[in-house]
Amino acid sequence: MLTQEEALAIYKKRNAYLQGHFKLSSGLHSEFYLQSALVLQYPHDAWKLCSSIAEYFKDKDIDVVVAPAMGGVLVSYDVAKALGENIRAIFAERVDGKLTLRRGFSIDKNDRVLVVEDVVTTGKSVNETLDLVREYSDNIVGVGALVDRGGNFDPKGLDYFPLIKLSITNYEPDNCPLCKKGIPIEKPGSRFIKK
Repeated sequence: MLTQEEALAIYKKRNAYLQGHFKLSSGLHSEFYLQSALVLQYPHDAWKLCSSIAEYFKDKDIDVVVAPAMGGVLVSYDVAKALGENIRAIFAERVDGKLTLRRGFSIDKNDRVLVVEDVVTTGKSVNETLDLVREYSDNIVGVGALVDRGGNFDPKGLDYFPLIKLSITNYEPDNCPLCKKGIPIEKPGSRFIKK
């Protein structure tokens, strides 16, 4: 299993730990952004990171790994692959703003489910995914993430393992010092953000 320092070094090596002025998927602003897609485009790096999440949950009896699209798709795939031969990897997609299972994906009421994500800020996507899974099964064994940015995500009693745990300050848009300095803003996230 990678240490936090080793995992963060992969993000830095791939120029995926960015500094600037970013509008996050949550709508918050930040000086730092972790662009997992830049790391996950390298299958060897993706495998090292995701198999570390799988290593943490290896003693759990897991049938399916679920992630919100877009960022979690590759994470669910590699975590499931590392967990074993018969573990499924599926993802939820937004339809009319709500996460749902499509493409013939399903969760049986007896399935034991691990929810994963690439980057957690407020946990909105993870909580939406947990709510979706609970429509099918109450057997959620935990939540794994490549990165927790330090947005105080609380999975309410579930086993939670972020491979990288940071303390990045996020700002409400109307109280953002980066905006006040006139620094141009970027919107690198995958979720549609209202202006």
